[in-house]
Amino acid sequence: MPDLAVPLSRVRDVFLEAGYTVAGVRGLLGPVAGGALARDEIVPALRATGGGSPLEVLTRLFWLQVPVPSDGTADGTTDELVRAGLAEASGGEVRGRFHIEPLEAVGGDGHAGYAVSDRKVRPGDGVPAPDHVVGAGGASGSLARLVVHRPVDNVLDVGTGCGVQAVHLGARGQARRITATDVNARALELAGMSFELSGTAGVERLEGPLFEPVRGRRFDLIVSNPPFVVAPPGDRRFTYRESGMPGDDFCRRLVTQAPDLLTDGGYCQLLANWLHVDGVPWDERVGGWAEESGCAAWVVQRDVQDPAEYAELWLRDSCEAGTPEYRARYEAWLDHFERHGVTGVGFGWITLRKGAGPVRVEELRHAVEEPAGAYVDEVLDGFRKGAEFSTACGEPLRAADGLVQEQIGPPGAEDPERIVLRQTGRLRRAAGVGTVEAGLAGVCDGTLPLEPLLDAIARLTGMDEAAVRAHADAVLPELIADGFFR
Repeated sequence: MPDLAVPLSRVRDVFLEAGYTVAGVRGLLGPVAGGALARDEIVPALRATGGGSPLEVLTRLFWLQVPVPSDGTADGTTDELVRAGLAEASGGEVRGRFHIEPLEAVGGDGHAGYAVSDRKVRPGDGVPAPDHVVGAGGASGSLARLVVHRPVDNVLDVGTGCGVQAVHLGARGQARRITATDVNARALELAGMSFELSGTAGVERLEGPLFEPVRGRRFDLIVSNPPFVVAPPGDRRFTYRESGMPGDDFCRRLVTQAPDLLTDGGYCQLLANWLHVDGVPWDERVGGWAEESGCAAWVVQRDVQDPAEYAELWLRDSCEAGTPEYRARYEAWLDHFERHGVTGVGFGWITLRKGAGPVRVEELRHAVEEPAGAYVDEVLDGFRKGAEFSTACGEPLRAADGLVQEQIGPPGAEDPERIVLRQTGRLRRAAGVGTVEAGLAGVCDGTLPLEPLLDAIARLTGMDEAAVRAHADAVLPELIADGFFR
């Protein structure tokens, strides 16, 4: 970190006094300019920030990355930023040296801190440096919302980058100790600035790949937004997104090696890319990683891109679209995927919990209730309880909160052709069910034993009691695992 005449703790006060938070900037920009900025279009935001107030100056300097006049504010804000090493003055203007973005607390209920990264590279600026440090983005936000909420003693953030996950964990106060690692020394430097500017105290920063810096140690929670991008070998490499390992091997190693560093019952949660290879079901490939880990696991595919879409995404990310090299580099990515039989690339979440338990691999493309970290532990518990369930166990059932029932059939028909139970919260699953399951969903409140309820449903429907119990034994385990019953 630079030798600062003004400490970053003082700059934090300046930011907060000006209202430089996500809520403050959102209110300043309004919906039109804010929506354009989300698409990385800054012209409407420039029009909305020309008044010279401290908030407008900070937004221009550190989010929009445009200079302001040296006398842009009357209260000396820019002078303090220059003395703090976050901005530089020349030619009557002040320019931000970094991209500094406020972070909203997970769940949108307050301010979490700040992420200090290299200035954004936009089309026309050239390609990023190999050690370029990116700021907060959609992926880091997805991981922050996935991370389990339970208090822990110590956390490891693998590939911390500018420190987004550690800042969120510090803001929630759920960890007594946080260790952040990265292969990029510059990333660790900027992460240190993020921590000081956010008031995230005492984060240990270690340089090195994968788990090398912390071998022999144990953690209650490991999180990682890793360099998961699958790029051709020998290609131009950016450390923030590419590990240099072949294919999706980096993500596989994270999954299979993390359990050695987890305490009993500890969690490892990461984002990942995985290859869809011709002739090999993706769920078998990634499920194999989870099985090898020996942990209870939940693997969720959130999106899939074909090889062309994937290459285009990451060539745009590095601002190479429209350059003279674009076509050759695009073809290199496609050649690489074709040689290895890659038909697509999946993106999703992986959660491991140290200890025996089921491995669940599934695809969820629809929106789920956020933050998922508020209930991810109950999701894993549901998988285990579903696998263990039988109607003879004597344990009462309770229908999940927020269930709705839909009946589908021709208008005026006496009986529906199809009954659907739908969750209005959490994972928002839907399941086609029969009369027995629908009846249970209406009466199971956790107070009555299951067998008498099944017998009552049999009498009401005129069905054989033994057949009703056998049907319940067949269908309830999956409905429990999917969260329709608890």
